[in-house]
Amino acid sequence: MKNFIVRTITSVFFVAAIVTSFLNPRAMTLLFSIVTGMTIWEYCSLVNDRPFISVNRFISTISGVYLFLAMAGYNSGLTPATVFIPYLVSIVYLMVAELYMKAKDPINNWAYTMLSQLYIALPLSLLNILAFRSNGYSIQYSYLAPLAVFVFLWINDAGAYCVGSLIGRHKLFPRISPGKSWEGSIGGGVLVVVAAVVTWHVTTLYGVNDLGLSAYGWAGLGLVVVVFGTWGDLIESLFKRTLGIKDSGNILPGHGGMLDRFDSTLMAVPAAVVYLYTLTLF
Repeated sequence: MKNFIVRTITSVFFVAAIVTSFLNPRAMTLLFSIVTGMTIWEYCSLVNDRPFISVNRFISTISGVYLFLAMAGYNSGLTPATVFIPYLVSIVYLMVAELYMKAKDPINNWAYTMLSQLYIALPLSLLNILAFRSNGYSIQYSYLAPLAVFVFLWINDAGAYCVGSLIGRHKLFPRISPGKSWEGSIGGGVLVVVAAVVTWHVTTLYGVNDLGLSAYGWAGLGLVVVVFGTWGDLIESLFKRTLGIKDSGNILPGHGGMLDRFDSTLMAVPAAVVYLYTLTLF
């Protein structure tokens, strides 16, 4: 009971912080640059516990945060493309530095270092593509797309948990996540599709559907978030099983670490970007 209360309180503050931040571009940029840094720092701490692995935690974290801020600056129109040059320099440094470290397994060091950027920094940075869009004349900030991704993920998690607890019988991926069931995943997906159609109706009714999506387009976005969010959850579960840990950290009471909280986001955000930009081609 006590753990349930702690989880609930943490969830309320977590959701409130995310929703509130999306109402202002500066708040969104500040919050998710911090999230990026904390998540990469946590990731590097975990992999550095493996034998013969030594990832430069400080430079990797700074690089990831810089990428997020550079993406925010570029997509908002505040900075030119040259803002990415320092980030590229940091990546080159992280590669070349292994020549002088005399590590027993430099290839694994490179792999784990680059994974911090590919798996965490890049996906979170893509939130800026969802938030800042050009209408041909100017760049506008909109909370709708990034907030919708998070809301769909939350609905999917809650729906999958409730439906899976009630009628879950067939395991979705027992080798990696024994607690997940096909029934729960389908139930969560159905709830998200319903929520997506409701979002279309409400945003169209009040003239704030700036994505220009039809009901089918919104339903498609919901399904993309469900599928890739579930894969993101499973990928992080595989990561933890490989490291032999239960939670990625304990910074969020009752919810584990940053990777535990944003695992679905790391796959859902890139997928949402690809989906929305693909729709503009047809």
